[in-house]
Amino acid sequence: MKQLIKEFKEFIARGNVLDLAIGVVIGGAFQAIVNSLVNDVIMPIVGAIIGGLDFSAIAIPLGGDAMIMIGSFLQAIVNFLIVALVLFGVVKAMNRFKREEPKPEEKPAEPSEEVKLLQSINNEIKKLNKEPEAKKVEAKKAEPAKAVAKEAEPAKAAPKKTETKKTAAKKTTKTTKKSTKK
Repeated sequence: MKQLIKEFKEFIARGNVLDLAIGVVIGGAFQAIVNSLVNDVIMPIVGAIIGGLDFSAIAIPLGGDAMIMIGSFLQAIVNFLIVALVLFGVVKAMNRFKREEPKPEEKPAEPSEEVKLLQSINNEIKKLNKEPEAKKVEAKKAEPAKAVAKEAEPAKAAPKKTETKKTAAKKTTKTTKKSTKK
């Protein structure tokens, strides 16, 4: 039971419910003003223009005491139109004077999965393009180090590259003799 009372208090305390209650009370008071305006001001003018007819007295007899009160219905339509016109004016004025509330700052939207995928592909391509350049830079750095290492090595005995014509001729004749014997 306490929970039900608590929920009812929360419901009543809402801003929309209070606004609605105030609107109903003011609307009830406003109805008396509109009825007086229609019955005492507008309808006599309309009746004078049409030919002095009193709209509240217009009725269609059905037989006996039963009547269709067309005049009262016409007055209700005029009442409705006047109330609608006044409320339209009130709402329009309220919208004009209504202060604009500051809009909350919008965070940039998260990129979609497709955009994330494209970004990762782009990053991989950039890495691949940078790797050959990095290898070239490393090779250039390594070349002076190799040169320094070669200079630091002790000099080896140079191989004898010079053969005399006689020794070269002897070698060729030996190989030809072996191939002919077989």
